[in-house]
Amino acid sequence: MIKARFFSEGDFLTGFEINGHSGYSEMGSDIICASVSSAAFMAANTITEILGMEADIDLNDDGFLKFIVEPVPQAQTTLRGLKLHLEALSQDYPENIKVTL
Repeated sequence: MIKARFFSEGDFLTGFEINGHSGYSEMGSDIICASVSSAAFMAANTITEILGMEADIDLNDDGFLKFIVEPVPQAQTTLRGLKLHLEALSQDYPENIKVTL
């Protein structure tokens, strides 16, 4: 199961941690893992490369990504969009992905 946890300070999301594999299909052809990975990397790249914000990033090849930014308004649209996307996936695939705050 993929576990996605979001971090917050007050009303601001400050990042996320994603860990695990969905188990929906074989590695390399798992549409849930691909969807989560693509969305997470798009969010991280948007915040760091487009908005130009500094972030603490921890990543490994075992399905782990931790991404933390300062609690600022500029990152909220992207982080909230990622959270909404992952929550929708978890509603469709509750045995494969869980999202917490």
